[in-house]
Amino acid sequence: METKEKEKTLLEQGLELPLMEEFYTIQGEGFHSGKPAYFIRVGGCDVGCHWCDVKESWDASLHPPTKVDDIVTNAIQYPGKAVVVTGGEPSMYNLDYITAQLKSKGIETFIETSGAYNLTGQWDWVCLSPKKTSPPLKDNFAKANELKIIVHNKSDFEWAEKNAAQVTPSCKLFLQPEWSKAKEMMPLIVEYVMAHPEWNVSLQTHKYMNIP
Repeated sequence: METKEKEKTLLEQGLELPLMEEFYTIQGEGFHSGKPAYFIRVGGCDVGCHWCDVKESWDASLHPPTKVDDIVTNAIQYPGKAVVVTGGEPSMYNLDYITAQLKSKGIETFIETSGAYNLTGQWDWVCLSPKKTSPPLKDNFAKANELKIIVHNKSDFEWAEKNAAQVTPSCKLFLQPEWSKAKEMMPLIVEYVMAHPEWNVSLQTHKYMNIP
């Protein structure tokens, strides 16, 4: 019991995170697509997107609490000086410590989040990807540098505009086809973006490149 309590305390302090995986790759989506970055994927998510391609991340108990200092040590070994924290849903955790440590090492900090929880940490770039099952907290819209809407069906264009109305004018807007519906949705996205040029197209380019 003592060990469990200690782990809980370390998680609450942000000194440990339930690490699912970490790897150095090329950012595949959104505004920073094509740039090298170290990805830190944390376990735990209750947003429940039926089309999620990393459902193994949902159960945090499957992913061992890992010392943040060790994660940072791994991240700074690579030539790319950007870290993307993703999930799961990373905003479920206290990210103050990990971002402070990364920034002290000269690393840019990016996060990909649904915004369903209060966002902690110091971020150079916040990619907000709202989900209908658990919409973002109101305060998180103002923090978004990038709004990325996953388009699974035609109604998602209306959902996209509803969220775009809540971000700041400087926020970059992206529409991205859900991978299994890409062939069906891509022509609709292209047509929509051409008619609404404030939006941009995002693709999961890493899947085309066969990289993580």
